[in-house]
Amino acid sequence: MRPVYLDANATTPVDPDVLATMLPFFTEHFGNPSSPHGFGAVVAAAVKRARGQLQSLLGAESDQEIIFTSGGTESDTTAILSALATQEGRNELIVSAVEHPAVLALAQDLAKRAGVVVHVIPVDGRGRLDIDAYEKVLGRQTALVSIMWANNETGTIFPVERLAAMAHEAGALFHTDAVQAVGKIAMDLQSGAIDMLSLSGHKLHGPKGIGALYVRRGVPFQPLIRGGRQERGRRSGTENVPAIVGLGKAAELAAFHLYDEQTRVRELRDHLEAGVLAAIDKCIVTGDVDNRLPNTSNIAFDGVEGEAIVHLLSRDGVAVSSGSACSSGGMDASHVIRAMRLPFTAAHGAVRFSLSRDNEKADVDRLIEIFPDIIEELRAVSPFWRKARQPAKPQERLYA
Repeated sequence: MRPVYLDANATTPVDPDVLATMLPFFTEHFGNPSSPHGFGAVVAAAVKRARGQLQSLLGAESDQEIIFTSGGTESDTTAILSALATQEGRNELIVSAVEHPAVLALAQDLAKRAGVVVHVIPVDGRGRLDIDAYEKVLGRQTALVSIMWANNETGTIFPVERLAAMAHEAGALFHTDAVQAVGKIAMDLQSGAIDMLSLSGHKLHGPKGIGALYVRRGVPFQPLIRGGRQERGRRSGTENVPAIVGLGKAAELAAFHLYDEQTRVRELRDHLEAGVLAAIDKCIVTGDVDNRLPNTSNIAFDGVEGEAIVHLLSRDGVAVSSGSACSSGGMDASHVIRAMRLPFTAAHGAVRFSLSRDNEKADVDRLIEIFPDIIEELRAVSPFWRKARQPAKPQERLYA
């Protein structure tokens, strides 16, 4: 049997058409796009075309609003530090408790610095942002709000356009980490209020090591990397042309496949959930099941460790991701699962299934076929399962 890959939120394979588009820029089209001669002009035109392909996918006003970076982490860092540097008289940053570490780690570091105040907004049991708490901390000192478009673990979608409008009312800028959302959700940045947006190529069947930062026209900006005049002086360093061209092609293909992502892939995800929930007791889908990415399902299994599930599925040729992270001295639930306050016995058994347009029904059927035996095998030897079968405290009852 062919291996089954259900971890698309971690990374996706490069589309063959993307690779074919990239290859000439390693060989015959090797020029530097900043060079004034013909070798450079051909490559500069390809970079501009890629910028336009991203502009189209995002619904941006101009291709000059696109800055190519090394990936989502650089884009997030650039957006946050730029806003803090350019918003004179404002020293506060607002993030959610379930942001990607690319945002949270930087926010935690900034909070240790004199003069920077970081507000972390909680989420409810379905991973939805506490809007009242958000509104309370918005004010004249807010420089930037950075809230992800969709959560990478649960798929929960945040109302970023509404949040951006609220930030503008307070005079603040708004940035969204849209790494998981780009290519899965239709976007029209031109008509919205989002000031900056981060994305990464390898999440939409493009190459690794390439991403982009959208910066709305007129938004004040300070570059993170200084040097030459590449990217109109906003991100110095000779452009990674093959990867940029690949990202552009990936964006074009993502736009073409968007309907498939939102229909066929969604149906596969729903088939996966229905099969798993019917075959295995004491498990629950986490996140906002009514408002999430079409490809993502995070299911928490009582009485087992998510890491153990991942290892046994991998043994049988199925790749998924755990909602738990290994740490020295034991296992700890992920910060996303902890923020949603799932009961202990379920939180440690959270597993993410994330599909892509490459998946077929046979992949899901294979998972459904082997998964119940794996859970039974793990529960048979799990002290957590004995704890899970004990009567729950009122606040821990998931399965009323």
